[in-house]
This record gives sequence, C-alpha cells and structure tokens, in this order.
Amino acid sequence: MSGQFDLVRHDGDDRERLTCRDCGFVAYENPKIVVGSVVAVDGGVLLCRRAIEPRRGFWTLPAGYLEMHETAEEGACREAWEEARARIGLEGLLAVYSIARLGQVQLMYRAHLAQPGFEAGPESLDVRVFSWNDIPWDEIAFPTVRWALHAWREGAGHPGPPVFNPPEDARGIRPLPGAAMVGGAE
Repeated sequence: MSGQFDLVRHDGDDRERLTCRDCGFVAYENPKIVVGSVVAVDGGVLLCRRAIEPRRGFWTLPAGYLEMHETAEEGACREAWEEARARIGLEGLLAVYSIARLGQVQLMYRAHLAQPGFEAGPESLDVRVFSWNDIPWDEIAFPTVRWALHAWREGAGHPGPPVFNPPEDARGIRPLPGAAMVGGAE
C-alpha cells in the first residue's frame, strides 16, 4: 500500500470505500464493538466515575472496546477488572445497542461479583455501589448507561432475551444533553 487512497465505488457495492491507488486494498470502516456489564452487588449496581475522556468525572458502567482475539464475554470481564478491579461472573446478555452516530455496537451483560471486592482501576476516579434511588442520574456519562440500568431493573429476578435501543432513539443518534459529540467509547 502506498498510503494514497481514493474513494471508489466497487462493482456490487452500495457505497464508496477508501481504496489504495496502487494495490487496490479496500480499507473497510466498520463499527467498533463495546462490551460491558451491569454488575449487581447487594441489590445495587456497580458504577465507575470516569478518569478519562470522553465524559471524565461522569459515572458509567464498567465497559470498553472489545480487543482482538477475545470473546465478548472475556472482554466484559476484562473491562470490569480494568475499570473496577472487580472479578465478575456473567449471567447473560442484557442488551444490544446500536450507536450509529459513533459507529458502535454495544453488548451489555448482566453480572455479579464472582469474588468480593472492587476498587478504582486506572481508568476510574472512583467506584461505588449505588442503590437504585441513589444513582447519580444527572451525572451519568452516556445514554446507553441509562438504557442498560433501566433494562437491568426491569428484568431483575426474571431475565429474558436482550433488549435493544429504545424506540425514541432507535439508531443511537442522540447524545445526553450537554455531552459533546466526540469520538471514543460511549
């Protein structure tokens, strides 16, 4: 590859793709996969205060980008360790969210602590367990955190099939009020 790319519409394709002028390599741009979990602890949920942008200082679920050569489940467990130093057990897929504005697909799991203990990891300023009524709703980092928390609560005690984007944001195009539309993990 020479590093010189043009937008080309290839036969049988419905859109232009970045294509190397010299060798014809097509640089496909595909959505990123985010994995995370709603970790139930003593009737509450584990939340992490972000130490990184975007939305530094806001509360989120332990979640992040899936890495190469790991399963979605392994990624969700790794993210809980990295962000909350929590060893978790997964109980099933809670939700699948499509975030078109960021090119993301998010897989959120139901989980519990597999071993006691948690603390802030390098990407978190703080980690706490919140009862439902004490969740800092005005300080939630991303719309999908709200969606996943509500899906978890609605399915508590009787988990069913995964849920998807709410009808009012079926394509995942609305950021939270006051949230900048930036790249990066939602």
